[in-house]
Amino acid sequence: MGRNDLARHCLGRRPTVSSTGELRHTALDALHRALGATMTDFAGWDMPLRYGSERDEHLAVRTKAGLFDLSHMGEITVTGPQAAALLDFALVGNIGGVKPGRARYTMICRADGGILDDLIVYRLGETEYMVVANASNAQVVLDALTERAAGFDAEVRDDRDAYALIAVQGPESPGILKSLTDADLDGLKYYAGLPGTVAGVPALIARTGYTGEDGFELFVKPGHAVELWQALTKAGEGVGLVPCGLSCRDTLRLEAGMPLYGHELTTSLTPFDAGLGRVVKFEKEGDFVGREALREAAARAEQNPPRVLVGLVAEGRRVPRAGYAVVAGDKVIGEVTSGAPSPTLGKPIAIAYVDPAHAAPGTSGVGVDIRGSHEPYEVVALPFYKRQK
Repeated sequence: MGRNDLARHCLGRRPTVSSTGELRHTALDALHRALGATMTDFAGWDMPLRYGSERDEHLAVRTKAGLFDLSHMGEITVTGPQAAALLDFALVGNIGGVKPGRARYTMICRADGGILDDLIVYRLGETEYMVVANASNAQVVLDALTERAAGFDAEVRDDRDAYALIAVQGPESPGILKSLTDADLDGLKYYAGLPGTVAGVPALIARTGYTGEDGFELFVKPGHAVELWQALTKAGEGVGLVPCGLSCRDTLRLEAGMPLYGHELTTSLTPFDAGLGRVVKFEKEGDFVGREALREAAARAEQNPPRVLVGLVAEGRRVPRAGYAVVAGDKVIGEVTSGAPSPTLGKPIAIAYVDPAHAAPGTSGVGVDIRGSHEPYEVVALPFYKRQK
């Protein structure tokens, strides 16, 4: 796979980003409305929240397949002879060690170690990378990478308007996609990508997702998005594929124990505070932004373990929400970061940071303060749900 191969496969001329301040619309906006989607403002984008029943959409992904518009995500291309060196300096992971065609989960931190965003970085070629940021942080990540590029022979390019991103997730997704492409899906590993054509549309086909299920994310030119969506819809008709909104994407990732920026991850937390210290690669060559602060955070975590991210399953029916206190007796021992009814478990669930003394699965006497009432919850290990391989 040569330099620029994946990017050239997907992209033509890059549109300019609108600066009007109005809600942005994906290339699939009219299609969502024709399908009767309930739309919502998400990070400045007008996005489908649901098409019908959130529960039905969620269960379709768990048992069959779901189709998502993720075009709000922030794609940033980094190219040049020192692209890898720049990313190794700017991010906490060992990006230079990523092979062409593979991807890596990593983070970008402030100098004080606080998490600016969690990212997926795809190596598109020998000297070309695509950084995919969360929609709410895309500009922050772009600005940080641009600033950190000073002195490196590398270019940071805003490609947010150059891609549409469609995901097909669920146990039926490999079969659906195989019917539309001759790309080697069987040889495509998790966290890898390859160029191909899907229903005649040039695409970067990535085996990634945010649902806990097998699935694919397809990066294409915006002008091809409607054609690809319609082809995937037709290919999935006989196996239960349904369009899915952001609401079920949140409950799917919650069941899978996947962190969401602004909830489990914030600038007030380091990766070590979040239990994700494994993404920080101190062994890589050279300095990187936040190295010293993160070393200190790692040492603190050894000496005085921070609160632990755990799962909570309700014994009753009341649903916890982000910010609710986790209690043991009359003592506050933690805080809920995400909570929702779980369609798979049939009970309310939550992710929370709690004191280490109360973090072991099965710890008794733990509850959530829901409007003054201490509701009993069982402490469980994350994730709540893990698919059968």
